Amino acid sequence: MQSVQAYSVRQFQQWINNNAGSLLRAVIYTIGHFFIAATCVWYFTGASFSAAITDAVVEPLINGLWYFVLDRFWASRFS
Repeated sequence: MQSVQAYSVRQFQQWINNNAGSLLRAVIYTIGHFFIAATCVWYFTGASFSAAITDAVVEPLINGLWYFVLDRFWASRFS
């Protein structure tokens, strides 16, 4: 079992190394998205910035979960 874990860790590390640039850009994009979304919510609704940043973080997480559920359902029915 330990050799499988060690292999998995090496594979994951290799994947991280091969995709480091894209991962960094994705993290920077996501952080920027949080602040842009929070600023828009704050500006357009008058909500407090703490409420706006909460929405800007929670809403994409819920959307991601919804997409996962939808994709699993779609794949089970239409593939």
